[in-house]
Amino acid sequence: MSCAIWSNYAGAGPLLRFVRVGTLDQPDYLPPDIHIYTELMQPWVKLAGNAPVMAQYYDREQYLSAASPSRRAALLPSIVADLAGLKKAQL
Repeated sequence: MSCAIWSNYAGAGPLLRFVRVGTLDQPDYLPPDIHIYTELMQPWVKLAGNAPVMAQYYDREQYLSAASPSRRAALLPSIVADLAGLKKAQL
């Protein structure tokens, strides 16, 4: 079985990567902030801790940390420019 170590989410471009905590040597140091896409979770899976549980995705405004929007805003011009460059290259 294989699993990607990181991924890019749609709309984030290649400048923002998300690391799968389970691929780290010590994943216990980074417990989840939220559990998403749980609607098809197997009944024998038990989620520990107090992290919110969402059947699908979540409302970013409600659940992201206070610092997250400012980090995204700082990165957004670079993401937009990079995506524009990719579109131009495809033409």
